[in-house]
Amino acid sequence: MFTGIVEELGEITAVETLDDACRFRLRGLVVTEGARHGDSIAVNGVCLTVVDHEGDEFTADVMAETLNRSSLGALTTGSRVNLERPTAVGARLGGHIVQGHVDGTGEILERKPSEHWEIVKISLPADLARYVVEKGSITVDGISLTVVDAGPDFFTVSLIPTTLALTTLGIKQPGDPVNLEVDVIAKYVERLLGTQGGTR
Repeated sequence: MFTGIVEELGEITAVETLDDACRFRLRGLVVTEGARHGDSIAVNGVCLTVVDHEGDEFTADVMAETLNRSSLGALTTGSRVNLERPTAVGARLGGHIVQGHVDGTGEILERKPSEHWEIVKISLPADLARYVVEKGSITVDGISLTVVDAGPDFFTVSLIPTTLALTTLGIKQPGDPVNLEVDVIAKYVERLLGTQGGTR
């Protein structure tokens, strides 16, 4: 499990394209400390498994399902990515419960800078809209954020200078894709209520 508190802004150093998958080599000084084969690291909000680790770089395989459901397929050598290691049991939950299982992708629609923050508008797939509520939590490229405004096909978030400086949302522009993971609690509640309703 992750919390959506990005530990560092890493970089894709190599991409190997396979028949139905790809292999990334990534650089991240913080997340590679103590990394071992089989460990999990979230890359732009997608939970990936460490295959190899050497120095401040690690490799991870990305299967077709992940490429199809996320924006990882658009990454190239030199792309910056948000990196986070799983949270330890008993550690502070700084953001919210994040699984690293991307539900879909959105697109940066608009950026409105202010003196001390920036409002970013992001498109929202229709099948995810019911899980996004004003002042609720959402994960964008692995970043735990609070929804400012929720529409039928978009939502907005307000970004503080720290988020702008230390994550991909500081450099992404209108038209760029982002990974979205909605609050898993909302999905469980929907399933439970749906099951209850079907047995009455």
